[in-house]
Amino acid sequence: MTATDHALKIAKIAAQAAFDKKAENITLLDVSEHLVITDIFLICSANNERQVSAIVDAIEAALDAIDIDPIRREGAREGKWVLLDYFDIVVHVQQEEERSLYDLERLWRDCPQIAVELV
Repeated sequence: MTATDHALKIAKIAAQAAFDKKAENITLLDVSEHLVITDIFLICSANNERQVSAIVDAIEAALDAIDIDPIRREGAREGKWVLLDYFDIVVHVQQEEERSLYDLERLWRDCPQIAVELV
């Protein structure tokens, strides 16, 4: 089982929105074989709380434009790690410190990365 075409589509839109707001180290992981609750993790880094917020806002706006809203949003108040759950994808926008500490890529290292071209 691999990520659905729908999940890939929205993950690429979200990744582009993050890239447009200068998110760093954007990674997409196909977690569909290991989790039944989602297909893709999108993980990206930001330098500070303001950038986390800007990236999150851009992702929400880009997906809202195609009528997709998150079913859950967590961590916005603290601004260190914001999680957006879109059912098919889960977006993690983290400050670099949080990303190093929790190292989601290491935890999910058995999952294939998804290549995405960002312009």
